[in-house]
Amino acid sequence: MPEDDHETPESTAQRRARRAQFLRDLHEARELRDRVQPRRARAARMRQQMRMRTFRW
Repeated sequence: MPEDDHETPESTAQRRARRAQFLRDLHEARELRDRVQPRRARAARMRQQMRMRTFRW
């Protein structure tokens, strides 16, 4: 429906709340995976450090 196209402040707030919840869940899932697979987490940290070292500012 065309009248649903415009964003109301409530829908923006709801979208932000859903996004915040999603990001919290994502962060929690990453922490859980890191605890369950410490070797893979360590390798990922090493790769990230290497990326940061080789990044040109």
